[in-house]
Amino acid sequence: MDQKDIMRIFEETAYVRTGGSPEELRAAEYIAGECKRFGGEAVIEPFAVDMAAIEEAVFLADGQEIPCKGYLCAGSAQVEAPLYYLRDTTPQSLSGCRGKIVLVDGYLGYWTYQDILEKGAVGFVTYDGNANYTDRDIDQRELRSYVSKGNLLPGVNINAKDAILLVKNRAKMGKIQLKQTQTQENSHNVILDLPGENPQYIVLTAHYDSTSLSQGAYDNMSGSIGLLSMAETFSKKPHRYGLRFVFCGSEERGLLGSKAYCQSHEEELGKIVLNINLDMIGCIMGRFIACCTSEEKLVHYISYFAAEQGFGCKARQDVYSSDSTPFADKGIPAVSFARIAPQNTATIHNSYDTMAVMDGEQMEADIAFICAFLERMANAHTCPVAREMPENMKTKLDEYLTRKRPQA
Repeated sequence: MDQKDIMRIFEETAYVRTGGSPEELRAAEYIAGECKRFGGEAVIEPFAVDMAAIEEAVFLADGQEIPCKGYLCAGSAQVEAPLYYLRDTTPQSLSGCRGKIVLVDGYLGYWTYQDILEKGAVGFVTYDGNANYTDRDIDQRELRSYVSKGNLLPGVNINAKDAILLVKNRAKMGKIQLKQTQTQENSHNVILDLPGENPQYIVLTAHYDSTSLSQGAYDNMSGSIGLLSMAETFSKKPHRYGLRFVFCGSEERGLLGSKAYCQSHEEELGKIVLNINLDMIGCIMGRFIACCTSEEKLVHYISYFAAEQGFGCKARQDVYSSDSTPFADKGIPAVSFARIAPQNTATIHNSYDTMAVMDGEQMEADIAFICAFLERMANAHTCPVAREMPENMKTKLDEYLTRKRPQA
């Protein structure tokens, strides 16, 4: 795959494709079609996801209507209560939540939601965007089922400019009206197998869905293009370990595609020796990283390998917020590769994530490095990465997957 093909795919997938939507299925079918170009026969596997359609979402502050989007899967309700800005999650601040509609900075994570629920909040408001941007975009967010656990508070998302005004003007009373219909639909994983001489195999992953405002070129059609290029390369050469390429749906909704894969293919997981995940590569600016959820030896291996290749790469041991995590949670060593741009040069989860931030030559270089690494792993006499998860990574996984509260 050359630069022309890379940029063609970016152009042909320049549309929003949220998990479970018809556009996501369109992208899945497109990826399967791209596999056919080099003789690959991909399978599209559906899996069920919660969906919702907002019929009404209104947010009033002191009687003035504030532009908003209602949280999907947060049920239908009407609530009127004093507004309260939760500046931090210390016990002192959380004690002010009772009977309030709580304004929360940024994303509403699992532990913050549990805290405001426990402290008696009756609704919530989040915000996104940037006070210094000219747009007034508002992301469509959802209350994920693993966060709410069936305990629903009505919530809306607003633009950062309006959140600042609420706090600056000391808004006192809020009102949320939320009405929606909730259903179950299908999201999709796209799976391509390239068998090897060995019955064990390496799983390569990248998600192809986007968030509601984003064309998702950087995050993460770039990774999906990387998988397509690598699959085309290795379809033409022998390799000891089998290679399975999994293009994951609904990653942006909580790693749902990779979680669904691990659940539906649980009996096969014992044959996987390594997971290689691509999430955001090839942008114009930024540094290249390798995040290893594995024994620390893999960090050193990649560092030495990058030096040998003359390729700038900073490797570390950690849990990466991407489709590598469900595999690591099953004891499979995983590495996520990414090129992380400074936020003032390329951002994600908003309308600025387009092919304008991507570079064909850099895409080729990043893919070439990952291909060279895969060549070593796929043709190793024995995969050199231990198939065991160190205790420090088990702790990190417990924290990331909300089984354990992170230490302050």
